[in-house]
Amino acid sequence: MSRALNRRSRSSEGALYWPGFVDAMAQLLLVITFLLSVFMIAQFLLAREITGQDTVLIKLRSRIAELTDLLALEKSSKSELELTLGALTDDLKAARGKTSALQALLEGLDSKDDSNKSAVVQLQAKLEAEKDISSEALARLELLNQQIAALRRQISILNSALEAAESRDRKSKVQIADLGRRLNSALAQRVRELARFRSEFFGRLRRILSNRSDVSIVGDRFVFQSEVLFPKGADVINPNGARELEKLATAIRELEKEIPSDINWVLRVDGHTDNDPINTPKFQSNWELSAARAIAVVKQLIKMGVPPNRLVAAGFGEFQPIDRGDSVEAKARNRRIELKLTEK
Repeated sequence: MSRALNRRSRSSEGALYWPGFVDAMAQLLLVITFLLSVFMIAQFLLAREITGQDTVLIKLRSRIAELTDLLALEKSSKSELELTLGALTDDLKAARGKTSALQALLEGLDSKDDSNKSAVVQLQAKLEAEKDISSEALARLELLNQQIAALRRQISILNSALEAAESRDRKSKVQIADLGRRLNSALAQRVRELARFRSEFFGRLRRILSNRSDVSIVGDRFVFQSEVLFPKGADVINPNGARELEKLATAIRELEKEIPSDINWVLRVDGHTDNDPINTPKFQSNWELSAARAIAVVKQLIKMGVPPNRLVAAGFGEFQPIDRGDSVEAKARNRRIELKLTEK
């Protein structure tokens, strides 16, 4: 008799230790999963923001390259004009030299007799022609000077535009770095706030549903076994399941009042099945059954006062099991509805 009592005592002590150990392991898994979720969300948002800023930088750098090419083209045109100007200047000097020589010859002929009158007339005609050439050269020279002045102004404008673009490029890089820091800080703050409310929400559900062995926490999700809510192979919520969902709806309505309006949160309802295939007139596959069950839960919560914009329904079929076994018990664990408080 005493030995039997001793065995019962040891069994009772072991039973007391076991729930505490399971709860500690569940909390540890919850923390690890949460930290991984935070890291992935932060990396995704930061990558999306930086991608947008990279697009702006690419456009800006393309504009800088265009300005640089245009500046090089203008400088090349300036060099060609300066060469032309030099050639015209040389022609003008040569024309002036010929004009001076003809003028001297004409003056020498004026002092001789009339027999040289015809030669003088010819020389005067040549002199007038040389003067016309000189005038044309001067006009072209003036035009070239104006073009060179205009090119210098354009080069100055392009240099200013290039410097402004490079300055904007530097400022954009500084702004991107600052934006990344502020985004990480804001994201971390939002994640901490949502994590706090998720913890409070799970705590309330744990207290409300503490007397049920078929409702549990797995990672950052609250899990209802499908038999709590639905008959096997159906998507119609039974009366007992409706009462359990009423408790859930009450907790959601209370939580909604406490979460700040700038946190864009939703309760995601995920439907899962076991790997037994289904093919009925209503459900052609486990995909359809899991999705229909998730939608049924969402509709029931809406009837109970939960805002529709705070609910999301998703079906996963048999492809996300929590137990890889093929026993009756494993299949029962895989037939489930999961609730996850997350950010949109």
